[in-house]
Amino acid sequence: MSMKIRLARGGSKKRPHYAIVASDSRMPRDGRFIEKLGTYNPLLAKDSEERVKMDLERVQYWLSQGAQPTDRVSRFLEAAGVKDKAERKNMKKAEPGKKAKARADERAKKAAVPAEAE
Repeated sequence: MSMKIRLARGGSKKRPHYAIVASDSRMPRDGRFIEKLGTYNPLLAKDSEERVKMDLERVQYWLSQGAQPTDRVSRFLEAAGVKDKAERKNMKKAEPGKKAKARADERAKKAAVPAEAE
């Protein structure tokens, strides 16, 4: 059985609240899970201690059993110091398009011309 440590959404519309759960990867997001490991409330301030709560001993247990955390949960674990910080790739979505690159080149050329004239 392939295990995941992931978020299960709760709360009403536009007021999300998540449970950090250990579940079988074949189960639906908000479906059956094996154990609740903590909570995540994205509506609280980022520096609030109540924003992410986890039972780190149980998380360590599930990681030792081979459970794979999702990307968001991995970030929580990295912040808690349970997991080493992973290097993430900067996807191509973050790069500007062809037209934006051309405009930036034009601006750079125009800025370089007056600097050379002085």
